[in-house]
Amino acid sequence: MTQAPPPADMTLQRSSRDAATVRARLEEWLAGTLPPGSDPEVTLHQGIQTNGMSSETVLLAITATEGGARATKEYVARVAPAAEDVPVFPAYRLQDQYDAMRLAGELSGIPVPPVGLIEPTGEVLGTPFFLMDRLDGAVPPDVMPYPFGDNWLYDAAPDQQAVLQRSTIEVLAKLHGIPDAAGRFGFLDPAVTGHDGPTPLARNLAKTRAWYDYAVAAAEGSPRSPLIERALAWLEANLPDEDTAGEAVLVWGDSRIGNVMYRDFEPVAVLDWEMATLGPRELDLAWLVFAHAVFQEIATAFELPGMPEFLRADDVVATYQELSGVQVGDLTWYQIHAGVIWGVVFLRTSARQIHFGEIERPDDPEAVMHHRPLFERLLDEVRA
Repeated sequence: MTQAPPPADMTLQRSSRDAATVRARLEEWLAGTLPPGSDPEVTLHQGIQTNGMSSETVLLAITATEGGARATKEYVARVAPAAEDVPVFPAYRLQDQYDAMRLAGELSGIPVPPVGLIEPTGEVLGTPFFLMDRLDGAVPPDVMPYPFGDNWLYDAAPDQQAVLQRSTIEVLAKLHGIPDAAGRFGFLDPAVTGHDGPTPLARNLAKTRAWYDYAVAAAEGSPRSPLIERALAWLEANLPDEDTAGEAVLVWGDSRIGNVMYRDFEPVAVLDWEMATLGPRELDLAWLVFAHAVFQEIATAFELPGMPEFLRADDVVATYQELSGVQVGDLTWYQIHAGVIWGVVFLRTSARQIHFGEIERPDDPEAVMHHRPLFERLLDEVRA
């Protein structure tokens, strides 16, 4: 099919770093980190521009001497953004991401890229980063969004799409099945970063509220969003109690298929752990459903058929309950919470685009929220 042109505000610059400087600094750091005589050489590849809206992702090869012979290995560097590049999140706790990935892989058996060296101080590149092995596979694209068509997932047979959907839900079931998540992943509890509340869910909501306040305070002109504020008020007034929310599990946080690398429609790498937390399993399930619904909404706005039968809430819940053996509650509260987070992300990414001169500042700050009609419908339904 003919692919529609992407909206101008969907191509995102993430960094103002100079590639030559990055390469030189990495080589200098590696020379002092690797065994003597390694003589490391770094080759930077073009970064990933089709997925992700927050962290910088740098693809690189490191050639070094091992056992008397030169060898080259491929890596991905996960780099916290610089403050001057308008970061999406108020803080990037890369050590937490690193530890969450490593432990999640060890304790659940889900495929995560092996993590390697970490530089936590920011003294090398200006912000912390870590290295992980680069794996081979395919990722459903964000730009253009995969429901737009003309990509491997959209063009796949229905049974192949069903395999991908089920295998992705299985990742969540395995993650949530890790025993003693509160003990093993206590460093991810929002209380650690000062977000108070009587339950893990309450603390996650407090963290989301603080994130929105940060986004508004950090932007020139303080573009407040009545839609987000209306949703936050509803979430706070209708917060599920501990009995309703259920036990706290390891929550991946950014549990969408655009953060998974697939081979033969099965996951081979679960990526992007910067939103990992402790909380109810419904947080991940609702995010998986809502993330697809956002892209479906954008496809519909461009009068494209999209993938309306894919990742539907009822199907996701039924499959999850089958695979996990755990009954889950209604996802409405959690989808509205996801809508708030997507709104804050759009506010921050649009602020970055304004900073880099990619778009003009809109008169209506909510005009940058591509999920706005979907978000409004959800809020109208709970008000009705």
